[in-house]
Amino acid sequence: MTKTDLIEKLSNDYICTKKDAEILVNAVFDTIREALVSGDKVTISKFGTFKVRERNEKVCKNPHTGESVNVAACKAPVFKASKKLKEDINLS
Repeated sequence: MTKTDLIEKLSNDYICTKKDAEILVNAVFDTIREALVSGDKVTISKFGTFKVRERNEKVCKNPHTGESVNVAACKAPVFKASKKLKEDINLS
């Protein structure tokens, strides 16, 4: 499902205009993005948790040349599904 599909489904299921659904979807995603950028954790009950995980610097090998390459430390967004979401997926 794409963002456009999500907007379409919301507008059909909740009898609102596509424009209103698009504004709502964008607002939710922007709010989650802003929270993660500021270092906050976002927990959505019965869905899951979004947070930022710090990755340490590490040495990897270039698969084409076999040469060692240093990969810098970075931050990465992580999503952890809730127990309820995992159960729902396994029931289907």
